[in-house]
Amino acid sequence: MTDNIKNSLPTPCYVIDEAALKHDLGILRGVQERTGAKILLAQKAFSCYHLYPMIGEYLSGTACSGLFEARLGFEEMGKENHVFSAAYRAGEIDEIISYCGHIIFNSFTQLDRYRDRVLAAGKKIGLRINPEFSTQEGHEIYDPCSPRSRLGITRRSFREDDLRGVTGLHFHTLCEQNSDDLESTLDAVEERFGDILPKMEWINLGGGHHITRADYDIPRLERCIRRLQDKYGLEVFLEPGEAVALNAGYLVTEVLDLTENDMPIAILDTSAACHMPDVLEMPYRPPLMGSGESGEKQYSYRLGSQTCLAGDSIGEYSFDEPLHIGDRLVFGDMAIYSMVKNNTFNGMPLPAIVLLRADGSTELLREFGYEDFRGRL
Repeated sequence: MTDNIKNSLPTPCYVIDEAALKHDLGILRGVQERTGAKILLAQKAFSCYHLYPMIGEYLSGTACSGLFEARLGFEEMGKENHVFSAAYRAGEIDEIISYCGHIIFNSFTQLDRYRDRVLAAGKKIGLRINPEFSTQEGHEIYDPCSPRSRLGITRRSFREDDLRGVTGLHFHTLCEQNSDDLESTLDAVEERFGDILPKMEWINLGGGHHITRADYDIPRLERCIRRLQDKYGLEVFLEPGEAVALNAGYLVTEVLDLTENDMPIAILDTSAACHMPDVLEMPYRPPLMGSGESGEKQYSYRLGSQTCLAGDSIGEYSFDEPLHIGDRLVFGDMAIYSMVKNNTFNGMPLPAIVLLRADGSTELLREFGYEDFRGRL
């Protein structure tokens, strides 16, 4: 991003990089073309529907977690649409069924309650399974296989004699992981559900596959896909979220004030709590253009927000030159889990959304104001 573009944008502002997005999508399309698997956009990570027509040129469709995402994927992309929810509301299920071709249930109770409605609509039924095999360390909040998890049916709760109308299985156990963890998870799935797989027509491997990361082992992923195709004759789906828009977005912010308390502090017009919640939830330190770790460069600052939340800090960074009020800073990897999770706590304005086109031009997709804040209350 050039200084001219950076300085011309409203702040705070999410910027979606069209060229970077197409790079990610091209990698995913290659996996589809080589294996015949179908890759779906997990909308929970990236739901900027303005770009759905373009994404639909590369991917097979969308994956959703409830009524609103189901409708968004149906109306804005209009391709394959799979839905999974831990439980469906009785007043919403018929509309969800109308939008989705694959309805995935989290329990046999839900299956029994809604099975006939799905079958009557001519749609496909899947069950989410829990292989009880954790591959994550230190992030139990993101581990569907953690003890007492509510997500997925364990083998001891699986009723193999009650599969009328069920044609597929779904599991989602990964988070920002490589294909070696998928391979190990498949071993666990076969160990626990290997007798069920031959009875199925399709399998959905969920998300968490960091396919577009530079060090991701794509050949191993493709071997995993072919293993399920060749051994069980299954149609294979994947629904990555982050991989679709990894490193394809920025958050531009302005320095509003500079203070001091044991170290220099910069107050920005953006917020970790409001505009990039994963910074506090994961937690993680987002990349910042032109910066280093605290102490790495000559001038170090703690970057924080306007809000009254004491812990609303983005982290400590260092710079070659001192910061000044009015400077623009650009955080990277801000297309995913940002726009879909942001909020207006403390009356913080939502960032504008801008598309940075491959030719270097920009298009303002959306600005937000007081009525957006008021309308949520």
